[in-house]
Amino acid sequence: MSGQENRTEYLKDAFKRRTLSTAKTVLEYHSKINIDETAPVIRSVGIICTIGPTSQKVEQLEALISAGMNIARMNFSHGTHEYHGSTIENVRAAAAKVYPHPIAIALDTKGPEIRTGMMKSGKDVTYKKGQALKISCNPAMREQCDENQQYLEYPSLCKSLKAGSKIFIADGMLILEVREVLNDDMLMAEVKCDATIGSRKNCNLPGAIIDLPAVSEKDRSDLLFGVEQKVDMVFASFIRKKEDIFDIRKVLGEEGKSIKIIAKVENHEGITNIDEIVEHSDGVMVARGDMGMEIPLEKVFLAQKLIISKCNKNKKPVICATQMLESMIKNPRPTRAEITDVGNAVTDGCDCVMLSGESANGAYPVEAVTYMHKICKEAFSAIHYEKRFQELTASSHSTDTAEIVALSAVSAAFKVSAAAIIVLTTSGRSATLLSHFCPNCPIIVITRSAPVARKLHVYRGLFPLEYPYARKGTWTEDIDARLDFGIKKGLDMGFILPSSKVIFVCGYQPGSSTTNTMRILSVEGDHHIGTPESNIVFK
Repeated sequence: MSGQENRTEYLKDAFKRRTLSTAKTVLEYHSKINIDETAPVIRSVGIICTIGPTSQKVEQLEALISAGMNIARMNFSHGTHEYHGSTIENVRAAAAKVYPHPIAIALDTKGPEIRTGMMKSGKDVTYKKGQALKISCNPAMREQCDENQQYLEYPSLCKSLKAGSKIFIADGMLILEVREVLNDDMLMAEVKCDATIGSRKNCNLPGAIIDLPAVSEKDRSDLLFGVEQKVDMVFASFIRKKEDIFDIRKVLGEEGKSIKIIAKVENHEGITNIDEIVEHSDGVMVARGDMGMEIPLEKVFLAQKLIISKCNKNKKPVICATQMLESMIKNPRPTRAEITDVGNAVTDGCDCVMLSGESANGAYPVEAVTYMHKICKEAFSAIHYEKRFQELTASSHSTDTAEIVALSAVSAAFKVSAAAIIVLTTSGRSATLLSHFCPNCPIIVITRSAPVARKLHVYRGLFPLEYPYARKGTWTEDIDARLDFGIKKGLDMGFILPSSKVIFVCGYQPGSSTTNTMRILSVEGDHHIGTPESNIVFK
């Protein structure tokens, strides 16, 4: 879409926002949605793509970035350090070629896990419904698995389970129910469904308290590699309690202290401890894959709403992940249910949505990102932003200057139908506060720090831009120069129009933690108007 087309569509967006904002209730707001209207120019939600064999090359990554990827995820459950190092290098090379915004890199840890042993025959084994199966945690049985006995790599197995406990193997393909705990390293189970499985399959023990360290030796090695590679964030698998986050932070050490820790909540224990996890992490991922093994499937959507709401209330970013467009691993179009799932995740309040196999090893990775981009843009129209703002501020009694300025800026943006909010930031905190209050216009973030700009992609509604110029003149002159840069970029992207209003947030003294000023400005004339440098989509 050209710059002029963007600006024309944005005029329609502004009119639509003003019309819908008159609705007094969410019900009335939804009743005024017009499905024939063009989707908004902006996409407020970030897109995370898992990088794998079908997307690792520079040209493939360029296509993903052009389609809308904001964060590249490296899954350290697979691949060597050499492989991931090469992928990270390719992501940075592609980002330098294509995108005017920084691309963040996330390291997803393998985390504590339980796996089965090796089949004695070297071949897959079939288990029949109703048969008895001995389960051992004795390492001597690791390579002795067959149709009558199975090994699970978890020393506390017989302490964690009791009669009636369920065991899910190979993503739930094989379901077992414990009949009797025979001794400290052996139990008897009944097979609940026919299944054929091979060696070294994953295992879930729903409802059990798992006595495994949060950081394995492999995780430790991977985290130190991530520090060396200067990754922007860690997606920490199977976080069950706050101490797990502390353990990961300890491994990252002083050199990795700026790396964001996003806690993946994947089991009942993590959901039970969600308050302390939200408090001590930098954000949370609703990891629905293993979660669907650990709690009843019909409760996963309730857990999603719970976790998203907790994060929204506590100013923490939240990611919704797993099987969002799963059918696109093989098919060029998503199912209607998948489209609805992505849209509902956005309206629930998530900051990012994530693709896994769809972008890592699927046949249509670019198409998957394109569909996700389109769905997220359409979901914008289903959110009553002013009602959400009222809910977020109903119990706000903060005396923090930056937070009060952010709240005032978003309130002003609603009142004057601002085209955008422009914020200057050193640490990124003022931008995250603006994101929390959920304005219905884009937040253009100007920072001189590339790492800060990259990390801000995990927050809803932010469009981070690295300001490439050194400070010139007085502090006030430098502020004006960065404001001009932000307006120019907003015009280029079609977010801002000549004669439109913008809200400007900054600090009027050097350094971080000094945000204390909010101004309402009119964009005069058309001397800022430019054309996009490339045909890309903007978050």
